[in-house]
Amino acid sequence: MKLFRPMAVAAALALAACSPAKKEAAPAAAGLTPIRFATDWRAEAEHGGFYEALAEGEYAKRGLDVKIVQGGPGVNVPQLLAAGSIDMGVGSNGFVVLNLAQEGVPVKAVAAVFQKDPQVLIAHPDAGVNSLADLKGHPVLLGDAAVSTFWVWLKAKYGLNDDQVRKYTFNNGPFLADKRAVQEGYLTSEPYTIEKQAGMKPKVFLLADNGYPGYATMILAPDALIARNPAAVKAFVEATAKGWNDYLNGDPRPADALIKKDNPEMTQDVLDQARAKLKANGIADGGDAAPGAKGGIGIGTMTDARWQTLFDVASGAGVYPKTLDYKKAYTLQFVAPPAK
Repeated sequence: MKLFRPMAVAAALALAACSPAKKEAAPAAAGLTPIRFATDWRAEAEHGGFYEALAEGEYAKRGLDVKIVQGGPGVNVPQLLAAGSIDMGVGSNGFVVLNLAQEGVPVKAVAAVFQKDPQVLIAHPDAGVNSLADLKGHPVLLGDAAVSTFWVWLKAKYGLNDDQVRKYTFNNGPFLADKRAVQEGYLTSEPYTIEKQAGMKPKVFLLADNGYPGYATMILAPDALIARNPAAVKAFVEATAKGWNDYLNGDPRPADALIKKDNPEMTQDVLDQARAKLKANGIADGGDAAPGAKGGIGIGTMTDARWQTLFDVASGAGVYPKTLDYKKAYTLQFVAPPAK
């Protein structure tokens, strides 16, 4: 599971002010605009559409020379953007993006690749947890970031309390040892590893299917790039959407080859099951991004209504002041349907 740290951008502006100048990137191909794009974790199926667009030449067709910079546990994409070390990057979830507005970081979400946040809660099959409403009284293993993000929503919706929270160290051992425990995870990761480790099929609850409103895997771009070269941002969003459509509905092998090159620890079985779950659950191309959806442009779609819903939940729980101008965190400039 990716170790997102949604409350970790407070130092981004200070970092930008004291960081050395942006490193010189390798020369771009003739006539192409160079874009260094950072992911939020090591290469995996959750980045498949970006790698597919790169492998199929979709970025180059639109005038871009894209270099994917692999993330990992020590990578903070908002800080890299604020420091000018990269040109664009992945925002793991909606709270990462709202934090940019709260901290005054001049970076915006320009598209949402995942219409559903793949965040899940996982329970033992015989623990009596048949829905999220059954979580009361059960210990819930959560990472620090989860406590200030989706746990806020869970408490508000299901009447849960902080006494249930136990520390999750991204190790499945404590969950497997306690049949009453519930653990956070990612749809495409922990359920599969738990099944392989323990030989049992856990119960998996996708928060998005239970009303959790946040987007995930958003494309972030600095305000300066949006102002200076909006055509490049638009080209990146369009090429990425094409890459994701091809990865999910076409031949994923070009992307998988690049993913395994960047991340040699990745295996084909993990890629295959993750891609299948992304596709089956409409993570990228469901909801407002589904073909023919009213007001949508397909993969990448965002709406003011969805952002307001997430902000209302978070501000209502005291995570953000109600006076925050949360609309500074995103722009619909590149995901608006074409005028008729």
